Amino acid sequence: MEKVKCPNCEAENLSNSKYCSRCGHAMPTFVVNKPEESVIPQTNASTDKKKKAIGAVVGVLAFFASYFAVQYFFFSPPAFDKVMMAAASEINKTCPIMVDQVTRLDNAIALPENSLQYNYTLVNIESTEVNPDTVKKYIEPGIINLVKSSPDMKIYRDNKTTIIYNYRDKNGVFILKLVVTPEMYQ
Repeated sequence: MEKVKCPNCEAENLSNSKYCSRCGHAMPTFVVNKPEESVIPQTNASTDKKKKAIGAVVGVLAFFASYFAVQYFFFSPPAFDKVMMAAASEINKTCPIMVDQVTRLDNAIALPENSLQYNYTLVNIESTEVNPDTVKKYIEPGIINLVKSSPDMKIYRDNKTTIIYNYRDKNGVFILKLVVTPEMYQ
């Protein structure tokens, strides 16, 4: 450590002393010129800007993700298969019901792959009394026309639903199955 002489008594004192150790006189203060370091102080401004930009982008993405998740889970229209299941349940509340003198609608079933099946019973007929091809020849054009033109069937036409008509005799024996595909009614 450097020594400094007291201007009053010429005693040697340490350079960091405020007062002379012998006479108590105030020591002069010296400014030591240190060479300035050429190190540029590191500023966090550029890293702060990057962090803020990244935070803003993440925040915007999180907002949109949560917005669309809420829209999807809480406000999306029900899937059409659920609509078909509800429609089949409503039909089944009134079943069995006579459609005409020979035909009774027993129930309706929503099936996978966008299909709806109506199950009918021909109440006065046994399967041995009828030829399924003859029955199909007579009733298929009317059923296709019904699906094409009925306002009640519009929702099924719009969603390209396959409509299946299943017929049984008075004893529950299978007679005929008619499948009306979207290609047939459009």
